[in-house]
Amino acid sequence: MATVREALLQAFDEEMDRDDSVFIIGEEVGLSGGAKGTTKGLIHKFGYHRVVDTPISEIGFTGIGVGASYLGLRPIVDFMTWNFSLQAIDHVINSAAKICYMSASKVHCPIVFRGPSGFNPGYAAEHVQEFFNIYGSVPGLKVVAPYTAREHKALMKAAIRDNNPVVFLENEVLYEQSFDEELDVELFPLDKARIIKEGKDVSIIGVSLSLMTIENALKEYNRCDAEVINLISLNDIDYDTILKSVEKTRNLIIVDHSWPNYSVAHEISAVVYDRMYGRLKTKIICLTGKNTHVGYSKKLEKAFYPSEKDIIEAIKKCVSN
Repeated sequence: MATVREALLQAFDEEMDRDDSVFIIGEEVGLSGGAKGTTKGLIHKFGYHRVVDTPISEIGFTGIGVGASYLGLRPIVDFMTWNFSLQAIDHVINSAAKICYMSASKVHCPIVFRGPSGFNPGYAAEHVQEFFNIYGSVPGLKVVAPYTAREHKALMKAAIRDNNPVVFLENEVLYEQSFDEELDVELFPLDKARIIKEGKDVSIIGVSLSLMTIENALKEYNRCDAEVINLISLNDIDYDTILKSVEKTRNLIIVDHSWPNYSVAHEISAVVYDRMYGRLKTKIICLTGKNTHVGYSKKLEKAFYPSEKDIIEAIKKCVSN
């Protein structure tokens, strides 16, 4: 058993031990051990020059990280929340994502941008925004959103070793979640989805925390043999895995916590419709967040996200046809 927090801490420790060019920079990553303990103790092992505490200036420390990566170091830029990355979005998109293209591959940017994104109870509109579609649409960025502890460790290690900028979208609710699995996998590919449950009646795609909702829905409603796909990669979407699954089930539900407009769910839906026109049993169902902002009250917060009931009703619509 291991938590996501423990998995991330192990990944940082092992990669910093393996490669002296790896360092972490951000707010409270040092003596405080990170906002959620994901860098706890690293400063005592690796020192202040490799675990760099910064002032509250996302644009400043992100720029430092990008510049260091140009010179061959491998920074891990820590955002307390991805909502604060908007302060530094120019560095992420204009500096990190484009430099390899603009330099004709003469300059690389081996950097990881990481931190929690999306739902966290009581955090309201300014702290719970999902960034799947915002960063997932940018060429030059690799964008991943893991779910299990094992995925967090293996994907983080792969992201640190990659020679391209990687946007690593975690979720604060998952940090203390325990998963019954060994953290023994060295690396996972950054561009592949994973089948986490095989089935024949309906394919259900989830991203990050939405997979927990899907799993809870399937525990409650077990009269359907659903295949569950963990999307993971949000920029280079693994359509081979998706299409192979949908070819088998001929039904597709996509659960995505983002806003509905320009969402990952609707992007996948459009591609699957195009490639499987006339071969689906029923229309693709996209369950996304509402086209508004997340409210602070529990009632408004709950109303924003797709629920277990929404997923069960969607499954019934697919299976009934």
